[in-house]
Amino acid sequence: MVKYILKRLGLLLLTLFLIVTLTFFMMQVMPGTPFSNPKLTPDQLEILKHAYGLDKPLWQQYFIYVGHMFTGNFGTSFIYTNQPVITMIAQRLPVSMQLGTQALILGTVLGALMGKASARRKNGLLDGVFGFLSVLGISVPSFVIGTLILLYLGFNLNLFPISGWGTFSQTIMPTIALSFAPMAVVTRFVRSEMIESLSSDYILLARAKGLSEKEVVNKHALRNSLIPMLTLIGPMAAGLLTGSVLIEKIFSIPGIGAQFVDSIPAKDFPVIMATTIVYAVILMVFILVTDILTAIVDPRVRL
Repeated sequence: MVKYILKRLGLLLLTLFLIVTLTFFMMQVMPGTPFSNPKLTPDQLEILKHAYGLDKPLWQQYFIYVGHMFTGNFGTSFIYTNQPVITMIAQRLPVSMQLGTQALILGTVLGALMGKASARRKNGLLDGVFGFLSVLGISVPSFVIGTLILLYLGFNLNLFPISGWGTFSQTIMPTIALSFAPMAVVTRFVRSEMIESLSSDYILLARAKGLSEKEVVNKHALRNSLIPMLTLIGPMAAGLLTGSVLIEKIFSIPGIGAQFVDSIPAKDFPVIMATTIVYAVILMVFILVTDILTAIVDPRVRL
C-alpha cells in the first residue's frame, strides 16, 4: 500500500510541475500587458517591470517563480498594490470551499435517492422524470441554471437574496445551481448500478431468506451500488470548486472563482498562476484520496 501511495504521489508531483510550466509560458504569449494605463510614461513602465522582476530574461523569471512557489510565495498582485497573492487566495478560498461542499452534499444525496427510486421503478413515470432531470443537469451549463434560478426564485418570487455572501439564505440559490451537475451524474450512476445489483444472485438469495423489500434494497442493493461511487466523489468535488467560477460571478460571491475571472482580463499574472496551481493541487489531492480509498475497498486496484 505504501508503494502504491508513493507511486501516485510521484505522478501527481510530475503533473503539477507540468501544469506550472505550461501555465507560466502560456501566459507570456497572452496579448496585452498588465500595465496598460496610457498615462504611464516609458520610464514608469521600466520601474514597474523592474519592481516585479519582469525585466529579467524569461528563463530567469521561470526559475525564480518556481523557487518562490515552493516556499509558499506566489508574488504580489499587479493590480492590487502591495497585496500578496497568497493572502488574497486565503481570504476567498474558504468561501468557494463552503459553496462547493454544500453543492456536493446536496447533489450526492439527492442523486442517490433519485437513482434508487429510478431503479426500483425502471421505465416508469418517475424514472422518466428523473431521467429528464439527469439529462438536463448534464447538458445544461451550471451558469445557465444559475441564471434561471436567479430570475425566478430571486427576482420574480423574491424567495432568497439575489447576491452577496454571509448568511445561509444567500448560499441557497448558488448551492442549488451548482448541485445540478453532480446530482445528474450520481442519479445515472446509482440507477445503472442498482438495476444490475437487483438482478444479481445475492439479491435473489436475500429475498429467498425472507428479507423485506426495504431491507433488500437499502442494505444490499443500494449499499453495494454506492461503493463504486467513490471513484466519482474526488473529481466531482474538485470539479465543483473549479466549476463555481461563473456561479460566483452571477451571484456576486466573493470566492476564488470570481477573483480568477477578474484577474484574466486585467492580466494579473501572479493571481492567474496561483489560482491555477491551487485548483490543480485541490484536484490532485481529491484524486489521490479517492485512489487510496478505492485501493482500500478493492485491493485489486493496488495490483
